Amino acid sequence: MKTVMNALLDQGKQTDVLLAEDLKDLASHLGNYGRSVMWVFDTNTAKLFKQLPPSHVVLESGELSKTFSSLERILSCSLDEGLARDGRIIGFGGGVVCDMSAFAASIYMRGCRLTLVPTTLLAMVDASLGGKTAIDFRGMKNMVGSFYPASEVLVSIDTLRTLSDKEFLNGLAEVIKHALLSQDEELYKFLLVKKNEILSRDTQTLSQLVELSLLVKKWYIEQDPTETKGIRQALNLGHTFAHALESSSHFGSWGHGAAVAWGTCRALEAGVALGVTDKAYASGATKLFKSYGYDIEHRIGRGDWIEFRDHLLKDKKKLDGKVRFVLLTAQGKAVLQPLDMPLVQHLVIAKPIF
Repeated sequence: MKTVMNALLDQGKQTDVLLAEDLKDLASHLGNYGRSVMWVFDTNTAKLFKQLPPSHVVLESGELSKTFSSLERILSCSLDEGLARDGRIIGFGGGVVCDMSAFAASIYMRGCRLTLVPTTLLAMVDASLGGKTAIDFRGMKNMVGSFYPASEVLVSIDTLRTLSDKEFLNGLAEVIKHALLSQDEELYKFLLVKKNEILSRDTQTLSQLVELSLLVKKWYIEQDPTETKGIRQALNLGHTFAHALESSSHFGSWGHGAAVAWGTCRALEAGVALGVTDKAYASGATKLFKSYGYDIEHRIGRGDWIEFRDHLLKDKKKLDGKVRFVLLTAQGKAVLQPLDMPLVQHLVIAKPIF
């Protein structure tokens, strides 16, 4: 396996991101950990193994598994199998598996070793790097969690071949979001020029795409590992709108990435309305999302507004009781500020402004 980057995080912790040549290379590396491990799969990734390791938990795939009961299953199995503090939890799956495995590792015996093997594009570029762990609570997304970075993130592009188009696009939305937040335009231009290769899932192209996207996230998390400086919050671009949409739809019809694409376009519209975001830049970014097939023109029904607003008001990014939204002033330049509810209502119900 090839080390593609090292992310330096809070209190001297480091996450090494390694890229496998193929699944055989990945399996060989994982075989070096020995027996003092607890594996966490979901019902999709468990199918990739002819025979599962002795110590394992298989969660139902999907957002509905991000619960205390799933967390308790991982902890109970770890204890039953005699996993020690110097043992390792390996999360092998998408964002839900990565979040659940990392949360369990962060509290099992006050912290055991953690390796994440993200198998979806969304998990590769988002959930696996940065140390955020969480479960959903009382219908709200990611409300209970911790910061606990993995010591290793192992990426095999081969796993992306198993994804449905919908799941692949879920991850690609976060990549496009990273392109807007990047300190340069390399990833943005890559998405414009390599669209056909990306959508056809060319292996070499996807390797470059994942690495470029992770470099953007690495920059933000190294500047602000635990979101205390107002820098890392920029990575939540579009997420305040998106989480409210996901929660109000009860995690059914909207995948996370599709909701982020929609939410980012609402944030761009908000910036234009307030004179914060250049209209030409916002229009170009919106067209980029649209070119990859996202439903960015969706509007919620007027009868759904109250539930949407209630979920919005419970967002984690509150300061002095006000929800703050990430807006863009320019390429790679973000600000956090509250929005008046009448403007938010207009943005999610009225027709697009461009």
